[in-house]
Amino acid sequence: MNVAPTLLAASVLLAAMAPACAAEPALPLWEAGVFGGTAVTPAYPGASERSTRSLALPYLIYRGKVLRADRSGVGARLLDTDRVEFDVGFALSLPARSSDVPDRRGMPDLGTLVEFGPRLKIKLAEPTRNSRLGLELPLRAVIEARGGLRRQGATFEPRLVYALQGDRQAWQLDASVGAVLGNTAINDYFYGVNPAFATGQRPSYAAKSGLMLTRLGLGGSYRLHQDWRAFAFLRYDNYANAANRASPLLRQNSGTSTGIGLMWTWQRSGRMAVE
Repeated sequence: MNVAPTLLAASVLLAAMAPACAAEPALPLWEAGVFGGTAVTPAYPGASERSTRSLALPYLIYRGKVLRADRSGVGARLLDTDRVEFDVGFALSLPARSSDVPDRRGMPDLGTLVEFGPRLKIKLAEPTRNSRLGLELPLRAVIEARGGLRRQGATFEPRLVYALQGDRQAWQLDASVGAVLGNTAINDYFYGVNPAFATGQRPSYAAKSGLMLTRLGLGGSYRLHQDWRAFAFLRYDNYANAANRASPLLRQNSGTSTGIGLMWTWQRSGRMAVE
């Protein structure tokens, strides 16, 4: 769902480094190194305030037949054919403090969110040897970790992805269009205003299920050296037709996120992954 600032930046930056469905040559079974970057995102979907985060973190990529930890996420691949892949993935978002967002001041903070669930990936077309058009259909449960664990709803995020890469992955580019839909619980988590937190400028509001946003994305990377890769992304979210557009916490009709970074590979396996 990509909502909270810091690890959001990490996951989006990593996702921008490789197309979600591009054909890959033989790759090492595992790679380890460090990546660093900067991302600028809304504080939460539809917020007026923006958050800038810079970070440097170690990374580990593992391309097992079933267990996967790569640039498209962390999870278990349960089915893999020439046209269809089915896996279970996980994602993590760090908290956002309401004291940093005037529209939410006095309300509970947005906690750390753990998201997990099944994802179906379908190859729709392969226009050239180095390009693919695919459909991704992830359904995720959302758990908040703040003073315990609480279920905060579920999201569905269908998207079309066109992925293109140069020979031997010298460069990679992907463009996507999609939407994020949430049930009543997750929409109320972001956009609901309990009467206890209502003010003259922030009336009470009960959120409903439905569209959270529509999204256009562009990401890419370029290999500078065998062990160095630069990457960047640009994302545009539109909230004009959101189910909870009337919420006093949904302040914008649209929002953008951008990021740039570098990745350094320290070690890699001599054994190749078997796809």
